Amino acid sequence: MKSIKFSILALFIASFSFAQSKEGKVENSKPAQMVTAEVKTPATPKQSTIKWDQEIHDFGDIEKGKPVTYEFSFTNNTKETVLITNVRPACGCTAANYTKTPIKPGEKGMVAATFNAASPGMFQKSVTITTTENGSEAVKTLSFKGKVLDNTAN
Repeated sequence: MKSIKFSILALFIASFSFAQSKEGKVENSKPAQMVTAEVKTPATPKQSTIKWDQEIHDFGDIEKGKPVTYEFSFTNNTKETVLITNVRPACGCTAANYTKTPIKPGEKGMVAATFNAASPGMFQKSVTITTTENGSEAVKTLSFKGKVLDNTAN
C-alpha cells in the first residue's frame, strides 16, 4: 500500500514539474523583426498588336464528323520581326497549324484551325496564339463558331 501511495505521489510531482506555467520566463532579447518577402505575380502577357484579317469566323452549318478548316491570317504591322511561339486550341476537337518561320514587318502569317465535330448542335471554340512582339510575349485569342448538323437524322 505504501508503494502505491508513493508511486501516486511521485507521478503527481512529476506531472507538476513538466506542466507549463502561466508565468513564462522573461528574456531580455530583442523582438524578432518580421521579414516580408516580396511576392511576385507572373507577368500577364500583353495583347497582341499585329493586325488579324478576321478574329471570329462563322462556319455556318457543317456536317458531323467532317473536319472543317479556317485559316486566320495576319499582317505584321510592327517594326520588328514577329514569331509565333505557341498556338493552343481550347479543346481536343480542334487542331492548329501555323507559320513557324519569323514574320518580318509588312509580311503575312497564318494560323489554321481545324475543327472536327463529334456531336450535333451549336458550337463556339477558340485558339490562343502567343507571339513575340517588340521584345516581349503577347497573346491573342481567335474564335470560330457554327452549327453541327446531325447527318444521321433522316
